[in-house]
Amino acid sequence: MHSAHMEELWPPPGEPVRALMRTVAERILPASDEIVDEVFAAAQLGTRYRFIVDDPVLAAGDRRMSKAYLVHWLTATIQAPGSRVPPCAEPETLRFARDLARRGMDTSDLGSWRAGQRVAWRRWTEACFAATDNHDLLREVIEVSGHSITTFVDDSMAVLAACIEEEHTDLARGAHAERQATVQLLLEGAPIGRARAEERLGYALTGTHVAAIVWVDTTEATAALESAAEQVMRACGAARRLTLVASTAALWLWFPAGQVPPTATITALLDELPSVRVALGRPGRDVDGFRRTHLDAATAQRVLARVGSTRRVVRYEDVQLVAALSADMSQAEQFVADTLGDLAAADVVLRETVLTYVQERFNATSTAERLFTHRNTIERRLTRADRLLPQPLVENAVGVVAALMYLQLREGH
Repeated sequence: MHSAHMEELWPPPGEPVRALMRTVAERILPASDEIVDEVFAAAQLGTRYRFIVDDPVLAAGDRRMSKAYLVHWLTATIQAPGSRVPPCAEPETLRFARDLARRGMDTSDLGSWRAGQRVAWRRWTEACFAATDNHDLLREVIEVSGHSITTFVDDSMAVLAACIEEEHTDLARGAHAERQATVQLLLEGAPIGRARAEERLGYALTGTHVAAIVWVDTTEATAALESAAEQVMRACGAARRLTLVASTAALWLWFPAGQVPPTATITALLDELPSVRVALGRPGRDVDGFRRTHLDAATAQRVLARVGSTRRVVRYEDVQLVAALSADMSQAEQFVADTLGDLAAADVVLRETVLTYVQERFNATSTAERLFTHRNTIERRLTRADRLLPQPLVENAVGVVAALMYLQLREGH
């Protein structure tokens, strides 16, 4: 759709207004990533539903859409300042529409784009004020810009809503919608008969389950998701799985399995699939276990996103302590600083020695064996660590371990 074919809702501005709008758009465009960060942060605070914020894949889709909208409007404004901008229908937008539809959501669930629009508008008006002292020209530029931005966002959201509606219609024709709705009921703890749920899912809810979330950070890598799901299933010792397409970049999986393999095992299996990441829950029994193991996996995935970790495979039991600690990031950072003191900035080997020493129940000999290091070296490191810590290790071992695990995860070790 071209702007020339769209109905203009306000009089075309004069050349001085067009020139100033083009100049400001050209200045802002190179800083679009920085503005998108601010727009996205405001949108995340503005959303009514935490699961969009807490799901790294949905949040990344929301961010890509925010950037697509911003760049689209700025580029169109450079080309035809003050004209009605055609709605944004970039691939990022259409992918996000599919992801929302697959979770049973629509544009009313976002509730965030107005907050993002307000930040973008503030940055735009600040740049306009910085570009000229001519109050009459400014007044006209602000008026025309207001019409243009508001209309563009409304038009683009209408296109997004239409895409979501179309996707809902397509999903409703398939079994996916029934599986999605059934899983949602089970996860919410809603009353649903076991036999009915099993029939809809094609998956037995008796016995022990392990849930996994398999996802990619870039949509170009989605072709690897199925292969990764197969590898994780085999690693868990299962021969079948329940698979839910949670978004274009993520699968939710359940396996009839009784144990979660070590992270190293799964990491080795994913060597050929470098873009894939995996979060696993603890084993759980029957319907309650089906629900809890998925919530575990979702928490583990969320912890990675929250601390900005590059770790590719994470198990809930490995990050349970960090999950509680990282609920408030500023408090977590303060806790690490207070607990570790100068040890926080020490080399990784020294920190790993302290962590292993506590895990080996304060036994220097077994710590040396586990780290393939001489016992005297271990004892020298521990002496150095005690000098760096605000209080001796033996007096605050639990706190030190929690803080070290947090750092380990954040740094991707």
